[in-house]
Formats: sequence, structure tokens, C-alpha cells
Amino acid sequence: MSNVVHLVITDLDGSLLDHDDYSYGPAKPVLQVLEEMRIPVIFASSKTRAEMLELRAELGNEHPFIVENGAAICIPERYFQKQPAGTELRDGYWVRELAPSRTHWKDALDKLREKMPGCFMDFATAGTAGIVEMTGLSAEKAALANEREYSEPVQWRGSDLDLKEFLFKLSAAGARVLKGGRFYSVAGDCDKGQALVWLREEYALAARASAVYDLAVGDGENDVPMLEVARHALQIPAQHRALPELDRVDGVIVGEGYGPEAWAAGVREWLRGLYQSREEV
Repeated sequence: MSNVVHLVITDLDGSLLDHDDYSYGPAKPVLQVLEEMRIPVIFASSKTRAEMLELRAELGNEHPFIVENGAAICIPERYFQKQPAGTELRDGYWVRELAPSRTHWKDALDKLREKMPGCFMDFATAGTAGIVEMTGLSAEKAALANEREYSEPVQWRGSDLDLKEFLFKLSAAGARVLKGGRFYSVAGDCDKGQALVWLREEYALAARASAVYDLAVGDGENDVPMLEVARHALQIPAQHRALPELDRVDGVIVGEGYGPEAWAAGVREWLRGLYQSREEV
């Protein structure tokens, strides 16, 4: 298994972070093990770049990260020997953009609001106070959540019938709407899977690797694209809804428990599988 790259690409809310209080305590020992093994942990979330930078600093994570459901990949400058093609240097990061700006989708939502009053609330309209009410975040963290660059989170408040019309009209306008644990994310034709595939290739090129053994971790429907394309998938159960269905059947792990507890158990199971594979080789 020489010259093989190992990666963990993980969702945050409801996966690495507890759904209710956003804690990650149970996962800390496993994060330390991965760091010692030099296995990069790549955050892939609907969160903004500002939110990710804060969390990465808190956890001491210095690896690339995927923001706003795959809308962009941010790689620390000089992380690889060469700047990847298709990236721009911005604020110390090589940034690969895969989606149009937030303003584009905000305009589309404003037009729909006139025809569907009271049916939905987006972050830009809600503002910091409204985001606090919808998420339970502190005012400071809610402000970071509103520093979006490529997408617009929407809380649906209308009927199921109106929701179908809402999704249809956004799709007709060129949007791709992904359902997360709490919100719908309105963005361009991007997802965490496309971002993972691109970043995985950059790791392989940089290391001249013969293979990439990656584990994608997630709990929501917006995680399905990356769960499908990774070599292994770890699904994190949620307390109030079923696991999203996957087309794949091989290489799937279901964590025991919820949130960071299930995350830690599932990643440990994946690591045990790696050791077994090495022994077989």
C-alpha cells in the first residue's frame, strides 16, 4: 500500500458536530489519532468560509476545506508544491470556485417571495437575529453564518404542495437546491461530491499517488453526492429522520449513536479496516 493517500472528508452539523449544541467532544480523540497518522481531515459543509476558518482554528485543522455545499474549495497557500490549475489566490488560500455568487440566487428568491409570501425565510432576509432564532447559534456565530459567498440557506415554512412549486421554479431558474438537516441550500450546479472528486485528484497529483483511500462522512441529503463517490462512506444517524438512501451498497459504514459519538465510532471502524487491508497486502 505504498504511495497511497488517505483522506477523511466530513460534514459538520449533525456529523462531526452535535446537531443541537454543535459540540465535538467525543470526536476529539479520533481527530488526534488521524492527525498523528497524517490523514487529512477535510471539512465539507454548508457553512461559510468565515465559519470554517473559525472552527479550523479552534480544532487546529490546517487542511483544505469545502464550503457552502461544494460551491468552492479553499486550499491553504503552499499546501501543495504547485498551485492547482483553476484556482485563484485569495486571502492566503488557493480558491477553486464551482458556483455563481450568492447575489444571483438572492435575486431569484426575492422574485419568488412576491409570488409565495410567508412560505420561506432566507438568511439574507432574516439577518443575524433571525438566524439566531432559526439555528440557536450565538449572535456572533450567526453573523458568520450569514457571510455567504455562493449560496443562500432557506427555511421552508409553507405547505408540501407549495414546496414542489418552489423547487420547480428554482430549478427552472438554474438553481440546484440541496436539502440539509435544517435548511434548503440554493446554489449553482455544484455539490460536495464534485468538490471531493476535484480535491482528491489534486491530492493524488501532488503525492504522485497510485490510489486515494477516502472516507466521506455525512448525515443529510446534501451529503449523498460525496458519500456516493468516496471509496468508503460513513453515514451518521439522526434522531428524528431516516438515513438518506444511497445507490451504493459496498463500502458503507453506519455509525453507532448520533453526531460526534457516531462519527468517532465510524471513523475508528474505517481505520481498523485500513489496518486489515495492510495486513492482507
